[in-house]
Amino acid sequence: MRRSEINIIIARAKEILKNHQFYLPEWATWKPADWKAKYGVCSEIIDNKLGWDITDFGRNEYESCGLFLFTIRNGNPAKDNKKYCEKIMVAGDNQETPMHFHWQKTEDIINRGGGNLIMELHNAARDETPENTPVTVSIDGILTTVAAGGKVVLRPGQSICLKPFLYHRFYGEGENVLIGEVSSVNDDAGDNRFYEEVGRFPRIEEDEPPLHLLVSDYPDYI
Repeated sequence: MRRSEINIIIARAKEILKNHQFYLPEWATWKPADWKAKYGVCSEIIDNKLGWDITDFGRNEYESCGLFLFTIRNGNPAKDNKKYCEKIMVAGDNQETPMHFHWQKTEDIINRGGGNLIMELHNAARDETPENTPVTVSIDGILTTVAAGGKVVLRPGQSICLKPFLYHRFYGEGENVLIGEVSSVNDDAGDNRFYEEVGRFPRIEEDEPPLHLLVSDYPDYI
């Protein structure tokens, strides 16, 4: 991805957040130069990978397969006792996050507004292939069962609880969807099992300066 493309995605996400009156921490507005020599006071942000995050899952087709994320808070078992994570995300109309599960993380995915969020579900077998068995999940505390590969439609305000070893694939329907995530600690390096191999962080062509640093930029800038 080009840095100019990433800057446009971030600017667009900021407008979506503003329209939904969802406010980020003050440091979300920092420019790259503002981070200089701040590791000592910002180590939690940097080490726990809080902040701006964009993925195209290695396909270089962000508009059809990609996700915008901002991690607001997250624990780090090696450094603190915080056992939870919160993210805000944006998925566009028919913009796919490919099928995956987590070995450890339990998460609530919340439709915070915009279009519908479509969630496709499979149980994972012991060999980590999708099972052909019914899937039962909690939708806002109400048990709901769908067939293997069945789809759940989350309208604005609704949420789903996704437990470990539950494959899920999702995308927006109708318009951009503002997605909340409340979960146990997030570990992208060791707790994501995608059914098909994907990339996590995009390769960036630096055609202009960053609007804001991505979490993947921290090692190079700080």
